[in-house]
Amino acid sequence: MSSESLTFLRNFIRHPVKVGAIAPSSRGLADMMVQSVDWDAADSVVEYGPGTGVFTERIVDRLKPDGRFFAIEQSAELAERTRQRCPGVTVYQDSVANVEALCEQQQIVRVDAILCGLPWAAFPESLQRECMDAMLRVLRPGGQFATFAYWQGVALPAGRRFSRLLRASFAEVRRSPTVWRNLPPAFVYRCRL
Repeated sequence: MSSESLTFLRNFIRHPVKVGAIAPSSRGLADMMVQSVDWDAADSVVEYGPGTGVFTERIVDRLKPDGRFFAIEQSAELAERTRQRCPGVTVYQDSVANVEALCEQQQIVRVDAILCGLPWAAFPESLQRECMDAMLRVLRPGGQFATFAYWQGVALPAGRRFSRLLRASFAEVRRSPTVWRNLPPAFVYRCRL
């Protein structure tokens, strides 16, 4: 098992609701996530829950040369892992509920796209709403949001509640094809305000 996988598993065991998975996302899922964003229209991008930085690498590769980007990770160990993997990327160790203040620090008025690795289906309703409300306050009209879900989580009450919350919050909500080579298999919610 790689040191990255061990770091991820250790964080999952300590905080299963915050981490939500036993292994880092696959390259296939990372590719599906970044394909969900119109990069020509994305001047400012935020990543929620970068974990070990698998998505972060892909975001940096796709970001415009003058694009603005930062990530928010609650786990100190995972935030440090992302910083090591992606030097030069600003990674705040904080809650995504504080995204407004972090945008202010970065002098970002409106965010064009948010890519998210948070385990929404593991969150209680109050936390789902708190995180969603904070995001909707910073995302520009027409802004894009991409997050993934594991198929087994979709059937859970919190997974169904999150799907309803997405449909109530965004003008457009689509699902990507399933990424079968991910542990566990997942799909991406592609949303637009």
